[in-house]
Amino acid sequence: MASQTSPHVLIIDDDPSIRDMVSEYLVDNGMRVSVGASGQDMFAVIDREAIDLVLLDLKLPSEDGMQLARQLRERATVPIVLLTGRNEEADRVMGLELGADDYVTKPFSPRELLARVRAVLRRYQVQATLPERDNTRRAFRFSGWELNLRTRRLISPAGLAVDLSNGEFSLLTALCGAPRRSLSRDQLLSMSRLHEAEVYDRTIDVQILRLRRKIEADPAHPVMIVTERGAGYQLVSDVQTLY
Repeated sequence: MASQTSPHVLIIDDDPSIRDMVSEYLVDNGMRVSVGASGQDMFAVIDREAIDLVLLDLKLPSEDGMQLARQLRERATVPIVLLTGRNEEADRVMGLELGADDYVTKPFSPRELLARVRAVLRRYQVQATLPERDNTRRAFRFSGWELNLRTRRLISPAGLAVDLSNGEFSLLTALCGAPRRSLSRDQLLSMSRLHEAEVYDRTIDVQILRLRRKIEADPAHPVMIVTERGAGYQLVSDVQTLY
């Protein structure tokens, strides 16, 4: 059963039977899935959602799949697995040289595809710990929630969008960037850049109160954004970072 923290895979293939088959299999194995039939569909979803991996068919009608792979790699570090024909060795080699992470030849076994998708996702989860990639973050996931840094959207565990003010978004981003660490008000002012507005220490308290009302089951007794007496605040949750 997929949840808001499950890997989100985007399938781009013009064949609806393949899209349906792959989508159903991935969902049955605990993944979230979006689908599209063109490069336009792909970039529309990438701009809107935090995607963990793209399955891209190289043989889209009237489109150069290799060019789409190149454009996608230039825009995002999202993992790419190519879907290719059995006799397209040159395309597979070129795709890997362009930055694709793996390929699967058609016709393929859904079980093999799932194994390759999981392997690529594992590699990226390891790479996500590298500090030099901090400036390329796309989203945070914590306790079933997803904070998309590009669209500035917060999605609840139930899949509902929760409106955030600029201050709330900046503060939650700062907390997610330092999970399970006590951050003082001065640190939060600096990390969230709230000091660029006319604010002071108590502004943090107000923003924290508003965030708790939006993400805590019981804001009066918070379990995620907790107060550290004499220290500040802490996000008590494991956080997954998407790049």
